[in-house]
Amino acid sequence: MPSSLFLHNYDAFGCVFDLHHVSLLRRSAISRMGEAQGLTDMEAKQLLKLPDAETKDFIFQQTMYRIKDPRASIPFYNEVLGMNLLCKLDFPEAQFSLYFMGYENITNQPTDKKQCTAWAMSRKATLELTHNWGTESDPDQKYHTGNSEPRGFGHIGIMVPDVEKACERFDKLGVEYIKRPEDGRMKGLAFIKDPDGYWIEIFNATKVAGL
Repeated sequence: MPSSLFLHNYDAFGCVFDLHHVSLLRRSAISRMGEAQGLTDMEAKQLLKLPDAETKDFIFQQTMYRIKDPRASIPFYNEVLGMNLLCKLDFPEAQFSLYFMGYENITNQPTDKKQCTAWAMSRKATLELTHNWGTESDPDQKYHTGNSEPRGFGHIGIMVPDVEKACERFDKLGVEYIKRPEDGRMKGLAFIKDPDGYWIEIFNATKVAGL
């Protein structure tokens, strides 16, 4: 789900995330006046070429963001979202650790450290949680999530079989919401927060296709 659709359309969701941002109705009016509008489908397609054959084995492997405390983040992604720890890498000289989380069957996880690293780094769509040692003890440490000014990174998305059932489970686990499935005009999808405040979209592919 494009982050701009969620972050910028106050009128679409019925929730105020940025009182200074332009509402959907105003944006529509601006578009009609020709001052600003998105690309047409044709314009987007015209920007594309057939991918170079040399990129055929490239994969989207990881999204990295920094976490304050792995004792909070790892249980969240494991127990709340069902991910496994695929690989842990420590860099004592630089005082940081990397935790690669993902939806993989860890019965296939190699026991040898180097082989396990190579295996984890060849999985698709993993999270690279980066912990700079000591941040967990700093009461003033807080990372920018991209959803306040200056805006940048928006969210990751998790596809689930049933959003409502997933949210019932999240409620029992005390998960914090940005948007519940019943909120706003775009029913049936949710946004939750991880321990650092990063946004996570919870959606079902079939339902999203019908929005």
